[in-house]
Amino acid sequence: MPNSLADWLAYLESLHPKTISLGLERVAIVKQRLKLNPEFPIFVIGGTNGKGSVCGLLESILFAAGYRVGCYTSPHLLKYNERVRIAKQQITDDELCASFEEIERVREDVPLTYFEFGTLAAMHCFIEHKVEVAILEVGLGGRLDAVNIFESDCSVVTNVDIDHTEYLGKTREQIAYEKAGIFRKGCVAICTDKDIPKAITTHARQVGAELWRIGHEIKCTPNQGQWDFSSNLGARRALPYPALRGSFQLNNASAVLAALDALKHILPVSMAAVRRGLGEVQLAGRFQLVPGRPTLILDVAHNLHAAHALAQNLADMPSYQHTYAVFAMLQDKDIPGVIAALNVHIDTWLVAGIAAERGATTEYLDHQLQNGRVSGEIKTFSQVAEAMRFAYNEAGDNDRIMVFGSFYTVAEAMGEAGLLVT
Repeated sequence: MPNSLADWLAYLESLHPKTISLGLERVAIVKQRLKLNPEFPIFVIGGTNGKGSVCGLLESILFAAGYRVGCYTSPHLLKYNERVRIAKQQITDDELCASFEEIERVREDVPLTYFEFGTLAAMHCFIEHKVEVAILEVGLGGRLDAVNIFESDCSVVTNVDIDHTEYLGKTREQIAYEKAGIFRKGCVAICTDKDIPKAITTHARQVGAELWRIGHEIKCTPNQGQWDFSSNLGARRALPYPALRGSFQLNNASAVLAALDALKHILPVSMAAVRRGLGEVQLAGRFQLVPGRPTLILDVAHNLHAAHALAQNLADMPSYQHTYAVFAMLQDKDIPGVIAALNVHIDTWLVAGIAAERGATTEYLDHQLQNGRVSGEIKTFSQVAEAMRFAYNEAGDNDRIMVFGSFYTVAEAMGEAGLLVT
């Protein structure tokens, strides 16, 4: 068997002919062989955007409340260990390798994808460490995603937008049906999309889930620098805004407080813990402002919805003399839409390719920018790191450098800037 985490990850990539292969049959067989039957409550978080923020906020509040929290998210930025956290600490290489080895011992001839193997390993770690509550982020879709093999006590769909159409469907309703697949009979299902798709409400009714919707069963109201929250089960007043930037984070925080209300009979959380958790949450790469001059902004925005949110955040910032954008994306995303959403905020586009299977080339992105008739200057580079170095050489103290387009883009920029994910 492999001896190191790096060797294990390389091995996992070779196990299945496809990077993504949706379905629960394979992972269910191995789960049964491993006897992975968690006895702690589980939150499952899905949606097109905001999943990571909801997971981070929920983890932060539950940790502040004194619970031993297991949190499984994806993808990672710099180290695989970021995906599996216990008590807000990344799992060690040795612990991951031990879980991988146990899975491999029972897997036999069942082909698992990289994500399926990792999902089973995360739950194995959580059970071994006797966590009191687990948070699982959906990797893709929901209905056929590996995390859906575990029974959730409360599920969240943040929003529904067009993305991953080759796997989830061409229309918003088709995609919503896939995401609603994480709902469970007799459990609260939360959706914070203000334009809720019919498939969400229909599926909740069909499976017998209790659907809570933003603006209906869930309400949040800004109130003189603070905000008020209410759900079917209670209210919390005069709350601090989440430490995560962006007005849309209020929706994410509302989903978290609603989820906590839904399970308050088994996971009671005080107002003090809510306040502390909202104020202490950290999430790398989500409109992350790095201290120093010039201002550095890191954002993994990689679809149209996220690009509009990023544009709003940029508009809300103080004015800067010049904005440099280090830009790289995957080719299967809505590149023209993202460019159009952010064009007005960018003075110089620093375009780079991504060294990944689905990465758009520098030439392709340059062509898309030219077609989009962007107002800013365009410069091309072979790698994100090269574009970052150019930006720092050119930018003055009153300028800003924005890095966006994918997790790959932000990860390479973080590596070049010497930043860590804790």
